[in-house]
Amino acid sequence: MASKFMQLVLTPAAQAAQERNFGKHQSVAGVPARDPFTDDEAAFIASRDSFYMATVNAGGWPYLQHRGGPPGFLKMLGPHQLGFADLQGNRQLLSTGNLDGDDRLPIFHGSSSWTTRAASA
Repeated sequence: MASKFMQLVLTPAAQAAQERNFGKHQSVAGVPARDPFTDDEAAFIASRDSFYMATVNAGGWPYLQHRGGPPGFLKMLGPHQLGFADLQGNRQLLSTGNLDGDDRLPIFHGSSSWTTRAASA
């Protein structure tokens, strides 16, 4: 798991649960502001024909939405940035509205057999 992502998800509550259950907890220090995508991650992402993106509304409720297209429709725009053409969908704009309030956007990629997966934050 990327160092920065691990630092983000390793909250005090998660560390307390680790301490209670295992007698010790993990910690991550000295990580970059953002982890760049590796060559393997970039190749995996370029081969995908779909992904799921997660947003959170102002009430704290998550919203998970599928996006699909031809393999490679999700593009690497830089070492820390992905982009895709957002085609007109159901016109509810739930993800767009959620991003206006909280711009964090985890993206979940999986292979067709789901034996390989990667998460981007």
